[in-house]
Amino acid sequence: MQLRAVDKVDHISPTDFKSGYYETKRPLVITGLAKQWPCYEKWNWDYFINVVGSKEVGVYNNIKSDAYTPINTADAYMKFGDYLQQVKDGPLELRIFLFNIFQHAPQLVHDFAWPEEYMKGFVKKFPMLFVGGEGSITHMHFDIDMSHILHTQFMGRKKVLLFPHQEQHKLYRKPWEVLSLANFAHYNDQFDYQNFPATRLAKGYEVILEHGDTLFMPAGYWHHMEYIESGFAMSLRAMQADLGGKLQGVWNLFGMRGIDTMMKKTAPIWWYNQKKEKIYQLADREITMAKK
Repeated sequence: MQLRAVDKVDHISPTDFKSGYYETKRPLVITGLAKQWPCYEKWNWDYFINVVGSKEVGVYNNIKSDAYTPINTADAYMKFGDYLQQVKDGPLELRIFLFNIFQHAPQLVHDFAWPEEYMKGFVKKFPMLFVGGEGSITHMHFDIDMSHILHTQFMGRKKVLLFPHQEQHKLYRKPWEVLSLANFAHYNDQFDYQNFPATRLAKGYEVILEHGDTLFMPAGYWHHMEYIESGFAMSLRAMQADLGGKLQGVWNLFGMRGIDTMMKKTAPIWWYNQKKEKIYQLADREITMAKK
């Protein structure tokens, strides 16, 4: 993998953000944005336990999905407060994602501001919370709705690996899915280049997010996250400005995902083998092109 650091700024003007990052689809970390919001000091484990601790949530382990697994299927369910207490107590390889905590505690929306000076099209009904215990992993994927994301980290540190959408075949994207066949867990210490050689060609970014850092992830960006310490993050999603980007998100949500789920239920092994063959064909083509 050919990685470089994500640019970091304390503040940035809307004009510079749009010309340097939004329009060019480059990631950026803004370290000072969330420090202006009440949630920067207010949100912590005990606060969430008190506010929404009784709500049941789906939790996810570190095991990658297989040929039988429908996308976003929870591994277990538990009360949010019980989960957060376990996260506080020590390492826990369980995470929560796409939890709309604001439906259960609407007062929380007053603890941050929508940064519309940077982009329009925010989906204001769905600000989402992501929580992970120390050691938990979000495997390599891109967001199915193809939205731009402002992802603000709270509490502990988190390592993020990022790639532009066009690197998908070097990352061994599964056809009809948003996931990579390769396992990037602990990629700094170990990675299976023997079985996934095209990843050596993939050009991307690496960053460690700390409390209050806001990461701009352009639409379609691949991302893999590892919780160095227990922490949580909030994602604000904004639809792409152009019609083509919006339509791609709609197709992914209601066409591509539906077809893949149906095939996993009716012919999972055949479907998996067909996709795996296509994955390696496309990756080998990337290798061949790089040699020319």
